[in-house]
Amino acid sequence: MSCPDRRAQLFRMEEARRQTQRQLDVIDRQIIRRMTALVPQLKPQRTGYRRGKAPDPNAFLERYRSNLAAITLERQHEIDALSRKLARQDAAIAALRARLPLDLLRA
Repeated sequence: MSCPDRRAQLFRMEEARRQTQRQLDVIDRQIIRRMTALVPQLKPQRTGYRRGKAPDPNAFLERYRSNLAAITLERQHEIDALSRKLARQDAAIAALRARLPLDLLRA
């Protein structure tokens, strides 16, 4: 394979990697949007004291974390698959860069 062909291949590989990263970012934003919509439901229903006991300040965080874990678990197979694909793409790009002369990488 000639050097210009390798450069074009490197460009295509880097674009495919950016697309995979964008897909991961979309999933992340979707999870954040769902959690943002859930926040009002996670707040305690009563704000005052009941029988002399203050509301548990850690209860909100516990509910938030458990809901976040549940939502993330729903998408975990996609996240894992895209993460593995990203790792493979990174390795392939690094291997191709190692074979290209340095002056072609800068051009």
